[in-house]
Amino acid sequence: MKIIDKKIVIKEISEAYQNINFNMSDEIKDALTKGLSIEKSKPGINVLNQLLENGRIACSTKIPLCQDCGLAVIFVEHGEDARVEGGLKAAITEGVKLGYGEGYLRKSVVAGLKRVNTKDNTPPIIHIDMVPGDEITIHLGSKGGGSENMSQLKMMTPADGVEGIKKFVDEVVTNAGPNPCPPIIIGVGIGGNFETCALLAKKALFRNINLSNEDPEIAKLEDELLEIANNSGVGPQGLGGVFTALGVNVETFPCHIASFPVAVNIECHSHRHMKLTF
Repeated sequence: MKIIDKKIVIKEISEAYQNINFNMSDEIKDALTKGLSIEKSKPGINVLNQLLENGRIACSTKIPLCQDCGLAVIFVEHGEDARVEGGLKAAITEGVKLGYGEGYLRKSVVAGLKRVNTKDNTPPIIHIDMVPGDEITIHLGSKGGGSENMSQLKMMTPADGVEGIKKFVDEVVTNAGPNPCPPIIIGVGIGGNFETCALLAKKALFRNINLSNEDPEIAKLEDELLEIANNSGVGPQGLGGVFTALGVNVETFPCHIASFPVAVNIECHSHRHMKLTF
């Protein structure tokens, strides 16, 4: 059994949350730069230039990319032959608390019907899958409220099929308009059941937008949905244009013969995520 020092996990989680809030990833910088060669709208081009400049300023001054520093959402692939001393969930929670405190990141988590601020951005939302091996891989993200609020789930009928998915994604993106701060990333979950498709849509956002689904049929659907989103006319920051989405990632799971659940989870252009391995 591999024993992992809890202090190491806490430290790396803390540093990672500060890192992703201060530094725009190369994945997003490259996508926004590519967007400048695609966008035809002058307001849209101005917005893309401003987003890139915002990224440079955030990095050099250690000021967050966005005032909404997000809810900590974490997916864990937990090797069966590894253990974190003192408990993995406790270590992750402490790391989030420390990172948001030391980085002076906005703490947006509230609890109960009275919605009292927890004052340290905890508890994080943690999903754990047990896998073979002695490594623990942690995929962490900061999920903003504006984009999350524009996400939707629909219990479709099997007869709706692929065309139904396309129509649903188009409706979600168009109705969201400027609210999720486009250009956006779109995670789509198809199949499973009510809660599984939503989880798939969230998990899809953690895949690099330059990596297509391994299934050629699903990869083709990703391309088609991206084209649909960019034909919506929403454009950067909702000011109109042809660059509404940076990418579309789709994940699927088998489902009941009577069901066809589909979820669309929207992410803002900051798209703050990172992977740690212990």
